[in-house]
Amino acid sequence: MTNNLPLTVKRSIELLGLMAIVAVMVIARDIIMPMLMAFFISIMLLPVYRFLKRRKVQETLSIILPILLVALFVGLIVWFFSNQIGILVKDFPQIKANVTQHINSLSDWISRITHYDDKEQKAFIQDKSDDLMNMGTSLAGGAAVTLSGIFVFIGLLPIYIYLMLFYKDILLRFIFMWFKTDDHPKVKEAIYETESIIKSYLIGLLIQITYMTILLGGILMLIGIKHALLIGVIFAILNLIPYVGALIGNLIGVLLTLTSSQELWPVITVLCVIAFVQFLDNNILMPRIVGSKVKINALFAILGVFIGGSIAGVSGMFLALPIVAVLKIIFDRTEMFKQWGVLLGDERPARSPMTFPIFRKKKPVAVKAGTEKG
Repeated sequence: MTNNLPLTVKRSIELLGLMAIVAVMVIARDIIMPMLMAFFISIMLLPVYRFLKRRKVQETLSIILPILLVALFVGLIVWFFSNQIGILVKDFPQIKANVTQHINSLSDWISRITHYDDKEQKAFIQDKSDDLMNMGTSLAGGAAVTLSGIFVFIGLLPIYIYLMLFYKDILLRFIFMWFKTDDHPKVKEAIYETESIIKSYLIGLLIQITYMTILLGGILMLIGIKHALLIGVIFAILNLIPYVGALIGNLIGVLLTLTSSQELWPVITVLCVIAFVQFLDNNILMPRIVGSKVKINALFAILGVFIGGSIAGVSGMFLALPIVAVLKIIFDRTEMFKQWGVLLGDERPARSPMTFPIFRKKKPVAVKAGTEKG
């Protein structure tokens, strides 16, 4: 039926469908995001679940034990950050003195290169400090609501994970019933590949967090940088957000170093160590750990991060790349949406489609590698 429609109508229907999906995700993000997170964690826990089932462990226990492992991991992260925040609170007087010294040094430098005197600069800084305090007060007013939302999110996750693992066969049957019997081999292949990609991606990210924390935190501790382990953990976690996270991680690392030292050399040291660890991660370690089964081009990786962030905040930014990878797997195996898979991918045509007509068709063509991420 749809094959007989004009091209403009088909493309309009696709765009309307895309807009409808985004609108639903924005409206129902508080329901959808915990389910998506639970879906990805459930797939990551499948090997543990299957291992326990093969050992004749009861199904309920085979599901609960992996969930408890995840809860223990999250609990350790929460304990670490609460401990580090306690150390920062104890060091607050020294942090305040260091910040004051850095501000005075900046003020002297500005006075030397501009016509603003110290009084004007102090008045400006005081005004901005008051603005920050007012902003902090308004944010604190909504902190209880945000905190309660986080607890609800975390509280729903284990329930969703349990039910998804328990009813996975119903979900699989539901997926197969959407397609004709002739298409079931393709559907099965897509399901297996999606599971493999998500597992390798998420487990690879956990390994990445571990070795980046050890490398970055360990090197900074050996050099003598204060809060080295905290900088390492924050950067490792933020680095999971493609492209944007590394920039934010660098900024936080610089701020933590500035507040803990009265000199500038530690800041330069932190930036150099971060650059070195990132080089190892991007060019040597991560490609060997995660591999490159699904290649997403940098343009749509960045767009996915910003769209995910605008829809669902930080959780949307973290989930953006796995979602785009799953969509590419589906698009590549669907004749109607194959062009969308090409658009998301990193496989550039070996020749220009403007010159060689063969590169304009929906069939395998010679490609060359682009810049890959994830």
